[in-house]
This record gives sequence, C-alpha cells and structure tokens, in this order.
Amino acid sequence: MRVLITGSNGLLGQKLVRQCLDNSIEFLATSKGENRNSFCPYEKYVSMDITSSDEIEEVIKSYVPTHLIHTAAMTNVDQCENDPELCQLVNVVAVKILFDCSVKNEIHFQLLSTDFVFDGANGPYKETDSVNPLSVYAKSKVDAEKLLLESVEKNWSVVRTIIVYGKGENLSRSNLILWAFDALPKGEPMNIVNDQFRAPTWADDLAWACLRICELNEKGIYHICGPETMSIAQIVYRVANFLKIDDPQINEISSETLSQNAKRPPHTGFDLTKSRSVLGYRPKTLEETLELL
Repeated sequence: MRVLITGSNGLLGQKLVRQCLDNSIEFLATSKGENRNSFCPYEKYVSMDITSSDEIEEVIKSYVPTHLIHTAAMTNVDQCENDPELCQLVNVVAVKILFDCSVKNEIHFQLLSTDFVFDGANGPYKETDSVNPLSVYAKSKVDAEKLLLESVEKNWSVVRTIIVYGKGENLSRSNLILWAFDALPKGEPMNIVNDQFRAPTWADDLAWACLRICELNEKGIYHICGPETMSIAQIVYRVANFLKIDDPQINEISSETLSQNAKRPPHTGFDLTKSRSVLGYRPKTLEETLELL
C-alpha cells in the first residue's frame, strides 16, 4: 500500500502521517506550500495544488500511489457561505480533478466528508440515510460525494466525520477541545451553544479508520466519529469536569444568538454499526482522549 495524502499540514493529515510512520506504511504527504510538520521527513513531502490537474498528475506519475486520502478542504462554514465560488473550487472542482486522476491511474480515492450533509432533524444517522444540506459548505460536500456515487467507477470510499479534535503543529485553526483546555483553567468566559448536538471525534481514531479502509480496500460510505453524541455545551462541561474545575465560566447560549451566516444541523451523530462490524472500529471516549491530551 502506497498512500498519497492531501492536506497533510492539517490535523487529520498530520495524524495520518504519524500513523504511516509508526506502522511502516509507504506514504507521500502533500499540502499547498511548505511542510509544517516537523515529524514529516523532508523526502516524504511535496507541495501540491489540489486545483491543478498538471501538478496532481506529475505527483502521481512520480510517486505511483495505490491509495489517495483526500483530507484537504475549505471547512470554515461561514467563510464558505460568504465565498461560494471559492468553496465550489476547493470542495467540488478539486475533488473532480483528484478523482479523475485517481480513476485514470487505478488509485483508490478516499474523500473526507461531514455530518453537515444531513439536516440534523433525525440523528444519529446511518450511511444509507438521505442527505439534506443546509449550507453552502454542506452542499459542496454533498456535490463532492455525488461525483463518486454517480460514477461508474467504484474504487472509492467516503469517510464522513464530526468535530475532529486533537493536537497538531502549526495548525491554521484550533478546535473546540483545545480551546476549552486553554480557556477553562484561566477562568476565561466561554459562550457555548447548548442546542447543537455532535459526537466529537478523536483525530487519531479517524486517521486509523481512514487507513483501515485503505488496508482492507473497502468501498462505499463509512461513518466515523466518537462513541457519544452530546450538546456542544456538554462537551465543554465534561472537559471542565476532567480538569476538576468546580465553577467553569461557561455561558450557555442558543445558536440563534450567534447570527451565523450558515445554518448548522441541530442534532447529528452517527450510527457506527457498519464501521464497528466491518473495520473493527473502536473509538475512544472523550475522557480517554483527554487523558492522552
């Protein structure tokens, strides 16, 4: 197995690189620009623009991967709402270019997707449930999935996930758990919504599942997330409890008070039956991962 990773500077990308190194899996890490992972060997990294078919073809021709894990994406939901053209380019057009190159070169293509493809009215969701995106970002992910679902080629997998968290180097964005770890001990007030429910996903678990799908050459859609669905506020309270903070400065608010441009699904979460049975997926609890953090 020879894995080509896009978005290797991101949190999931860094975890994939680490697990490939730890398990002696051949890989090539790519992102746009310089390598920001100190643990990714210089010879295992190249800069690659996912919107350039020429660059992608050149990298594929020189590396000859068997699997391509596509983690790179525009994931800021409100930014996508404000700039739908850029969202379309990064989240849909780039997927088409990468998938076409993968098909041409007989590479298994794996797309990372999101719980936001659902409207949040009937969570937790199975892989077979109907999608209903509420935002530009969510629709871009649905459109990217459709490129694969409607193709006559079936050498692909889609990994949908929810609120990915963990530690990484030089990340462009933080995540909810790290924010709580930093703010709560300082007594900084945190305004947290209590009417959105998610299953937070340990990035290491997600990386394991992505590689496991490749290892088994599994096809189709897989739901990968943490084992428990709870409100965003409950997540932060559990971090506070873990840190033994008796009076956390958590202000519970409703989503409506935030005036966010993009709509969020109120209640997602995934049914993990398929991933547990086919992949042997056993996600860690929130508290288990807080110990590791």
